[in-house]
Amino acid sequence: MELSKEKLLWMYQKMVEIRQFELKVDELFKKNMIWGTCHLYVGEEATAVGACAALNPDDYITSTHRGHGHTIAKGADIKKMMAELLGKETGYCKGRGGSMHIVDVSTGNLGANGIVAGGIPIATGAALASKLKKDNKVTICFFGDGAANEGVFHESLNMAGLWKLPVVYICENNLYGMSNPVSKSTAVKDIAQRAESYNMPGVIVDGNDIVEVYKAVKEAVDRARRGEGATLIESKTYRWLGHSKSDPRVYRTREEEEEWKKKDPIKRFEKYLEETTDITKDELEEINKKVEQEIEEAYQFAINSPDPRVEDLAKYVYA
Repeated sequence: MELSKEKLLWMYQKMVEIRQFELKVDELFKKNMIWGTCHLYVGEEATAVGACAALNPDDYITSTHRGHGHTIAKGADIKKMMAELLGKETGYCKGRGGSMHIVDVSTGNLGANGIVAGGIPIATGAALASKLKKDNKVTICFFGDGAANEGVFHESLNMAGLWKLPVVYICENNLYGMSNPVSKSTAVKDIAQRAESYNMPGVIVDGNDIVEVYKAVKEAVDRARRGEGATLIESKTYRWLGHSKSDPRVYRTREEEEEWKKKDPIKRFEKYLEETTDITKDELEEINKKVEQEIEEAYQFAINSPDPRVEDLAKYVYA
């Protein structure tokens, strides 16, 4: 399962885009330029990018309330994302959806979702549609550890196992459902164990190792495309920041956070590239500079975009 230099550089750039985008959003939120709340993806970049790297452009994903990383990894326009977060008319949902509801059907992103586990039945339905239409598309369903205890998780996986649907369920286990540790909310040690109940493989990956994530997801995607059904992947990772912007993180220690920061997925990938490929530090630095400029351009696009008109308040809200 060799990865080309072009693909490796794409994966690196996407991780850097997610990191820098989220840090910019954090800055803007602190300046009261973003309303509502945000659930930032800093620290989990390898899971979204490793998974989406295994898909075709016309395959589908469903996302979560912590969806910026998935959206960028699937190829979203960062300018439109920034505009949406700032409530502008040029945003993906014309400023009506905000952080938790970005949808980009053109890239196969069926949407982020403010409801815990809300994307799981949507992904299952998309996979059922693909099977009925025989369009050879695969759906990746991202969700958190907390969602794995919702009833719809079990109902959906049962259907997918029964009907051999082309879907890959990826549980991003970042150890906490809001402030609740997985160990206090989940009866099994590993969420991937639950796959056995639904007649599908259950796989555990290091969610901070992008190559490991890619290989596991690629195998699951290929399996789904061959008509062999669903897979449940548990990606063990960690969010560096709070659950949302109002979270003081009193339920975990700063020492724990520092230990996980030592496993920074971007730094780990840099080390991997330097040790196993001919990609140079200069090439990686060039990508960092390029992304920095891209984020600044997205910010300028957003702040210079028009606000929605009061007269159009009810437009684009109902389908």
